[in-house]
Amino acid sequence: MKPGADSLIIAPQWIGDAVMTEPLLRRLAARSERLTVGALPWVAPVYRLMPQVSEVIELPFTHGGLQWQARCSLARSIRGRFDTAYVCPNSLKSALLPFLAGIQQRVGYLGEARFGVLTQRLKNPPKHQRPPMVAFYSALSGERDLARDQPLLQADKAAVEQTLQQLGLSRAGYYVFAPGAEFGPAKRWPTDHFADLARRLDRPVLLLGSAKEHALCEEIAVPVNASQIGKCLNLAGKTSLPQAFHAIAGALCTLSNDSGLMHVAAALGVSQVAIFGSSSPLHTPPLNDSAAVLWLKNEPSYQPVLGCAPCFERSCRFGHTRCLRDISVSQVLQRIHELA
Repeated sequence: MKPGADSLIIAPQWIGDAVMTEPLLRRLAARSERLTVGALPWVAPVYRLMPQVSEVIELPFTHGGLQWQARCSLARSIRGRFDTAYVCPNSLKSALLPFLAGIQQRVGYLGEARFGVLTQRLKNPPKHQRPPMVAFYSALSGERDLARDQPLLQADKAAVEQTLQQLGLSRAGYYVFAPGAEFGPAKRWPTDHFADLARRLDRPVLLLGSAKEHALCEEIAVPVNASQIGKCLNLAGKTSLPQAFHAIAGALCTLSNDSGLMHVAAALGVSQVAIFGSSSPLHTPPLNDSAAVLWLKNEPSYQPVLGCAPCFERSCRFGHTRCLRDISVSQVLQRIHELA
């Protein structure tokens, strides 16, 4: 696209995917495109940690439904502002706003009857042949040599300090656990494992997640605090998303499943241990030089072999979730000590 163009990026609807679009935005900004991101409210804070983004428009849409009138209204308000649109999601709905706004160049992947609403269409590879998601998004730039792309987020130091004070956290050190995974239980390390690990660590543990994950985090905090009062602080659903990001930025190390907060920690450059079960680190790895990944599929000594992984299912079809339960607390603790 021409240098100095005003470009609109339609963001994915998941936090982790939003993080993985950062290299795309960095590539566009490097050729002097002025970037505005259209993002759903729960994803918008991710883009406020990207210095190359000039403006974030919070899209007034919800999951499900076409919401035609809202799309038409927003399209009228931005008509004439942008030269190019990059549509990151594969849905037809996500491509409608640039089309209705009359943006001349509209770039995205083919999929879900989008032939007429996109002007530049990339072939959408089959899921089993899809490249890592960072490369998948970066390809929308039209550039090659995508293998070195690594998402980067920048947390304002003063904002981090303010959040730590608000949450009563000490710079002396704490660990962050993100035990949830929005997709389903087949991506979640057992809560009793998290609790056992928390007991073995020598610093406080902060539990982060959405309001829907508060009860899940209580399964960790309650038994730990029963014997070690105040060891676990359950803030799931009690922080804003920026506060959660700032808490991660100030942590000694984070432990998470394959989730959005895993990608946030990676992009912030925080030491981390990432646990994979039903999904694959070959597809959505934490791109962080300070990351340790545990995935039994890749452990040649683990028997019997996990022929079912990665299944990408929400729940284990066999009911055993061996891919997660058999990752031991000692293995994770060793990785944390190695990173420290």
